[in-house]
Amino acid sequence: MPYIPIETRAPVDEILSLLFRVLSRGNLGGLNYKITRLVDWHAASRADYFAYNEILGVLEAVKLEFYRRRVAPYEDKKKKENGDVYGQN
Repeated sequence: MPYIPIETRAPVDEILSLLFRVLSRGNLGGLNYKITRLVDWHAASRADYFAYNEILGVLEAVKLEFYRRRVAPYEDKKKKENGDVYGQN
């Protein structure tokens, strides 16, 4: 999970803010590039199956946490606005 100690976040957030200024929001190619470069850099420190498997696990955890925190609440809101689609048999 991304919930690292507060004191560890500050230097990372400082660097990320520069990235955010360089590649604008909504640029999905830029987002893909940033993630790809970060993962590739991390993988270079230990290029073996277990490292690759661990990185895939991190990416899956990122995906699931993003879904839990952003997508699911959005879908719940839309379900309330437009009605549920399940149970329409």
